[in-house]
Amino acid sequence: MENRFKTVVITGAAGFIGGALARHAIQAGYRVIGVDDFERGANQQAWKSIPFLECVHRTAFVAQPDLWLNQADAVFHLGARTDTFCLDTQLLKALNLDYSKSLWQAAQRHNIPFIYASSAAVYGEGEWGYSDNLDAIGNLRPLNPYGQSKLDFDRWAIAQTHSPASWYGYRFFNVYGYGEHHKGKMASVVWHGYHQIQETGQIKLFRSYREQYLDGEQERDFISVNDIVRVLWYSFQHPFASGIYNLGTGQARSFLDLARGLFQSLNREPNIEFIDMPLALRERYQYHTQADMSRFTNASAYPFPFQSLQQGIAGYVEQLHRDQKA
Repeated sequence: MENRFKTVVITGAAGFIGGALARHAIQAGYRVIGVDDFERGANQQAWKSIPFLECVHRTAFVAQPDLWLNQADAVFHLGARTDTFCLDTQLLKALNLDYSKSLWQAAQRHNIPFIYASSAAVYGEGEWGYSDNLDAIGNLRPLNPYGQSKLDFDRWAIAQTHSPASWYGYRFFNVYGYGEHHKGKMASVVWHGYHQIQETGQIKLFRSYREQYLDGEQERDFISVNDIVRVLWYSFQHPFASGIYNLGTGQARSFLDLARGLFQSLNREPNIEFIDMPLALRERYQYHTQADMSRFTNASAYPFPFQSLQQGIAGYVEQLHRDQKA
């Protein structure tokens, strides 16, 4: 009786992380109201397989969120314009800042948890490190308008005197995993690398343009979408101190590590080619990211280990192989 009537709202439900979270919530016995621009065709095959209680177009939802939040136990706000090449600051303000503000206020009115996606893009080049200690939030300088829009909402959130029942803003680091095929150029290097190897037998990585990094030694904190979903759900089920937290593994790995892991999972010898980085990207490129997870670990008592990069790649490759055979 209890779980049968429990409901969560997930924005970005037709997307990569939102779709994965929706499936997890449904498996946990919850009804899911999915919010997104469901008219776009890129990921229709994926979201149409999810048994949503209701699919609500983003514009209808943001116009009257109370129609749906009055029956919700929580809102997971994962919908955003995530294109790091987007230069339309007004569009980013509308979709990543104003939209988020309205949902925060609606969750506050209904006294339900509000869990949203921020981004490691707020850290820019990392000149101030990757600590989510908010003392340094005024110093952060994102490298692109997308990162700035995420930082703008983080700053707005921590300035509020009235908040939802509990709230968590997670700064996602480099997320990869099953269900990202529709993201195109914004899909992870794991996805692109897998398909490059399948089609050409090799993987292409960017050359380095900094002396302290050899080609392929640029580093990211790669985290599996399975771990992202588990943390989001844990935050809802086991509330702890509200706030903004990093969400990565806490371990930076190089793109060479990633490439070698892919070849290992495919039982092939590494074949790596280094290519020029586009000029437009060279001045906006992060050479190193690594989440400082200490605040989250201490606050949440989160009990689960994060997957290693090799574990995550192996599981992802296995799922992609199953799709090919289907």
